[in-house]
Amino acid sequence: MQGDDREQLPQSTFLQHLQNLSGAGKAIGVLTSGGDAQGMNAAVRAVVRMGIYVEAKVYFIYEGYQGMVDGGDNIVEVSWESVSSILQVGGTVIGSARCKEFRTREGRLKAAFNLIQRGITNLCVIGGDGSLTGANLFREEWSGLLEELAQSGKIEEEAVKKYVYLNIVGMVGSIDNDFCGTDMTIGTDSALHRIIEVVDAIMTTAQSHQRTFVLEVMGRHCGYLALVSALACGADWVFIPEYPPEEGWEDQMCVKLSENRARKKRLNIIIVAEGAIDSHNKPITSEKVKDLVVQQLGFDTRVTILGHVQRGGTPSAFDRILASRMGVEAVLALLEATPDTPACVVSLSGNQAVRLPLMECVQMVSSGRRASLHLFINYNKVSFENNLNTYKLLSHRKPDTELPKVIRVGITEGHNMFAVIDGFEGFANGQIKEISWRDVGGWTGQGGSLLGTKRTLPAKYLEKIADQMRTNNINALMVIGGFEAYLGLLELSAAREKYDEFCVPMVMVPATVSNNVPGSDFSIGADTALNTITDTCDRIKQSASGTKRRVFIIETMGGYCGYLANMGGLAAGADAAYIFEEKFDIRELQANVEHLTEKMKTSIQRGLVLSNVLQLLFKTQLVIEEGILSGRKSTPSPFDRNFGTKVSAKAVQWISKKLRETYRRGKVFANTEDSVCLLGMRRRNLIFQPVVELKDQADFVHRIPKEQWWLKLRPLMKILAKYKTSYDVSDSGQLEHVARHSPKEAETGAI
Repeated sequence: MQGDDREQLPQSTFLQHLQNLSGAGKAIGVLTSGGDAQGMNAAVRAVVRMGIYVEAKVYFIYEGYQGMVDGGDNIVEVSWESVSSILQVGGTVIGSARCKEFRTREGRLKAAFNLIQRGITNLCVIGGDGSLTGANLFREEWSGLLEELAQSGKIEEEAVKKYVYLNIVGMVGSIDNDFCGTDMTIGTDSALHRIIEVVDAIMTTAQSHQRTFVLEVMGRHCGYLALVSALACGADWVFIPEYPPEEGWEDQMCVKLSENRARKKRLNIIIVAEGAIDSHNKPITSEKVKDLVVQQLGFDTRVTILGHVQRGGTPSAFDRILASRMGVEAVLALLEATPDTPACVVSLSGNQAVRLPLMECVQMVSSGRRASLHLFINYNKVSFENNLNTYKLLSHRKPDTELPKVIRVGITEGHNMFAVIDGFEGFANGQIKEISWRDVGGWTGQGGSLLGTKRTLPAKYLEKIADQMRTNNINALMVIGGFEAYLGLLELSAAREKYDEFCVPMVMVPATVSNNVPGSDFSIGADTALNTITDTCDRIKQSASGTKRRVFIIETMGGYCGYLANMGGLAAGADAAYIFEEKFDIRELQANVEHLTEKMKTSIQRGLVLSNVLQLLFKTQLVIEEGILSGRKSTPSPFDRNFGTKVSAKAVQWISKKLRETYRRGKVFANTEDSVCLLGMRRRNLIFQPVVELKDQADFVHRIPKEQWWLKLRPLMKILAKYKTSYDVSDSGQLEHVARHSPKEAETGAI
């Protein structure tokens, strides 16, 4: 059943559809190939458990294609418990190896024989474009390989008929994010975490000694890691293969570095992708950059090559969730596959899983590499161009003689920028100061709000706030915050009838760890909180590794919004997650305790339960330990740094546009609904939505959106925790064709 047919079925039929996709009598092989990436184990775990859930046999194929060729103990049937405690482990527990023999027909003949011996006709391949290309060739040759095996007497003719088709589904595991058709590949977010951890550590020593550091990161063909890490840490310069610097870049870079030092900046950070080239296609190496800085400026300069550190460590929360979703989707794709279904790759588009023809993606990657310029900008990587434009906007400061002192994006728009201390209450009390480019240096990597924040709403301060706007000649307002910020903009919008001072463009940028703002799938801070929860759960599980029959109950923040509890449970491999949005009673609690008890009788010796509504009564002999997770930590995650930077930059550009549109007779006057907007992320796009129109989408009593996309992932967590449940496959990936985006699509707001 293809995606288009499935969408026409009623909801109840969707839930029955998974039951109809029985894997009984089918065998699935899972392998990791090529380079390793954090999150591969989460994908392996999801494939194994989803496969067993649908009653299929699942086999580990150790050491990638080499294990498939060698056979024997390299291909082993696994159980549910075989993948316990691997979710938080980096790399791949089933090994990965390059295999020259598989590139020959003789090698593929051996591999086919080894699979047939175990009845495996479904393969889930986790790797890069080379691994997936090999899998597709194997599939195309499959029937011929079986006939050859039959002719040589190694298998019976009956086996040829029984196993006539081989189904292939791929998942991309690559820290470089160098595959077309998907927003993110497994491992990329974790690699960014490693890079930012190193940059944050280097910054302290660089400031102490007034040094320049040149960091070399991975990215032979794709500069995603270099670009996003430069954006996230505020690097002075970045070199990537997609965007070779112009002629004379050496002098331009040195001028910028010396100007930064002249403004009392004590350090410089330069990031170089390992595949960086100049306009003549000659390599730009980290050593070359270092020598240039030393020779022309005399700065104390050091080179740090991160190398395989980027592939190491535990996977981030995002990679665990991404890989788990992809693993489940891969099994569904295998169960739905027909002889006419092409090999597909499971990809991510916004927050949706999609299936794309494998070879279309591979061919697009290959053609991009041959072009060697702007590899992925126009190949389904619109977000790459947005990252690049934002970096250029923020990193190149115009001379003070051209513009007044303003902050980063505002400086290119010609605005005077004012910072309001302590929210609406501080606004009313006149805690306002003009802020310059230099004032916000280094803010990207700091947690919390350096401006301070209070939950006070503006309703009781309207007259004072209006006076402050008039006194300081404020012509636009950007509010960064959560549900209170949304309520505050509603109040300011309603007050326009009485106060003309509020008839200016106003925009809200959602920022709350609870992720409970209507009109946006994600909020700044939620990813950082999710990683805090995941890291803490990992430490708890590790500390309990020597104990038996112990259950840990952890309460997360979120108010009535269960985003952190649910997604934290999925990322940490929790046994249950209790949230406000899904009602439960004492009978369900009792059933869950009994379920945990049964699991502990087999092999699981500890349990993990997350909740944001911890008024629960557990009547059990299991030891229960409670902990409360604030979900906040001092250092924002790479995603939050990048997301916060891009969304704020777009908000300022929107303000500039509105100011031009509403400037009449020497003043700004904006009183239409579309001049008070919330900038939210919907799927993969940033969309400006009037706050008044979002009222119907909000539950004001419980301060949550009425519809929340992540609730559809609830059954996934339950399935991976061994609960029998219905899984809504209505949103499972649909086989689509890869579309090449036109330059205009980069302007629609893709994130």
